[in-house]
Amino acid sequence: MTYSRAEALTVIQREMTAFARRARASAARTHPELSLVSFTLLAHLEDRQGCRATDLAAHYLLDKSTVSRQVAGLERLGYVERRTDPVDHRIQVLHLTPEGAEVLAQAAASRRRAFAARVEDWDEADLERFAEYLLRYNAAATGDDTP
Repeated sequence: MTYSRAEALTVIQREMTAFARRARASAARTHPELSLVSFTLLAHLEDRQGCRATDLAAHYLLDKSTVSRQVAGLERLGYVERRTDPVDHRIQVLHLTPEGAEVLAQAAASRRRAFAARVEDWDEADLERFAEYLLRYNAAATGDDTP
């Protein structure tokens, strides 16, 4: 099918919205206590090997109170713990607990299986193009608060 630029942008916006809805629903099914935001925060803490709550808020362009509520919930579940920064003892750094790392690994494996199932009939060239397009799109969106 051939789209005009405007039509293509409309399709992309619609499909990205559908993708986001499926991601939220999938996160809820994978682990009912973990919202997509919680999963994302845990993944960031793992990637960074810990960070401050204010760093999470800045990175994801979220209000500090939103991050605070999410982190409090993750602490109650035993997935996140606060540790004093070894350089500046006034700073509290968030880290995954072993339980948090385990639930994150389980959720990530489940998501990978779901992605793999959706694209199992795609050839390698299509997968590579899709990956490159997503990387390019997300690189262009860095620092931009619009979808």
